[in-house]
Amino acid sequence: MSLSPSEHDFDPLLLKNQLCFPLYAAARQVTGLYAPLLKPLGLTYTQYLVFLVLWETDGLKVSELGERLFLDSGTLTPLLKKLSDRGLIERRRREDDERVVEIFLTEEGRALRAKAEGIPSAVSACVPLSGPDAAELYRILYGILAR
Repeated sequence: MSLSPSEHDFDPLLLKNQLCFPLYAAARQVTGLYAPLLKPLGLTYTQYLVFLVLWETDGLKVSELGERLFLDSGTLTPLLKKLSDRGLIERRRREDDERVVEIFLTEEGRALRAKAEGIPSAVSACVPLSGPDAAELYRILYGILAR
């Protein structure tokens, strides 16, 4: 069996042949769109993701929050401490098991939701994807995460 010229010439170490690179570069570009939108709220992109989860389900265990965000406790713990120090969330140890810490929004943390409502549409307006392309990309990316 002989290789076609394109198969024979394929160099797996060329940047253009790396699936990870356009994924990484596109993720950086899209998350960069959030910075000016989140600045008035005083949030980083990762902090914003924490709020998206808590606005949906308040009172999660730190471990559940980490699972939802694909973040380890080493990343999540200092981030949650900063949000707690700002009075946006409360970290509470469970009475029945003090090893378990649950995260609750404060009134101020809940109030941020109204200030953030326009962010998704503002970012969507900057990303040149049709509805079907966005849905397909979403399906593919969550398929990768599920593995």
